[in-house]
Amino acid sequence: MPESPEVQALAEFLDARTRSGRIEGIDLDEFRALKTRQRPLTELAGATISAVRRFGKHLDVQTDAAHLVISFGRAGWARWNGEAAPGAAPVIGRIAVGDDLIELTDAGEWLSIGLSVVDDPAEVAAIAKLGPDPAEPGFTRSAFDHAVVGRRKQLKALLQEQESFAGIGNAYSDEILHAAKLPPAVQAASLDEEQRDRLFSAMTSVVRDAVAARRSIPPHELKAAKVAAMRVHGRGGEVCPVCGDVIVDQASSSTSSQHCPTCQLAQP
Repeated sequence: MPESPEVQALAEFLDARTRSGRIEGIDLDEFRALKTRQRPLTELAGATISAVRRFGKHLDVQTDAAHLVISFGRAGWARWNGEAAPGAAPVIGRIAVGDDLIELTDAGEWLSIGLSVVDDPAEVAAIAKLGPDPAEPGFTRSAFDHAVVGRRKQLKALLQEQESFAGIGNAYSDEILHAAKLPPAVQAASLDEEQRDRLFSAMTSVVRDAVAARRSIPPHELKAAKVAAMRVHGRGGEVCPVCGDVIVDQASSSTSSQHCPTCQLAQP
């Protein structure tokens, strides 16, 4: 699943190459991907792009006609001018900007990507309910405490809750908890002030460092760069780079979680 560092890199990449460009054509092979049936993609034909921005894990293409919000979900992504990594996902849509082409892909067993034509990104429900974004300079400790203090929810689930923290998904939640030396199943309400200090510091540093590290990487290389940078996520059975213990893999029907049982030992 694309998370805020990768979507931010994609937004910056596309903004630098398409700003002031004209949308020559836009189409979908899979009609179910369009979430605003009353507003067809043809509204954007001939429009000029004024900016490409990120909201959480969503991409906003702003034009002089309307906004195109692309929600990638679990398996959606975009590629530039046909550049694709080995085993690339099928293309389900295309946006022609001048002589360039943005291809929208989806690798899921069921359709994951969604497109919305709106006058304001906040018209998309998933964007309207987004919580504060740890990647942003304005993310504060008070906003963090508001989402964490007293919450009877496991940390792993809380970090991925978009209403609490925008942009964090399965992978970076594992990385944040490892950096904070906190187990994924502990409830947020049980954390003391020192543990919350560690979690806040880990959240901001992991996300912002990843944003900086992904910057300027072309879209088709971002997934590989993300995977290579993971310290614990996706590395079940491997050695923890901090303490040398074996990383534990906990899988469920819909997702997986990895943590170090020594670094992230539950406190009594």
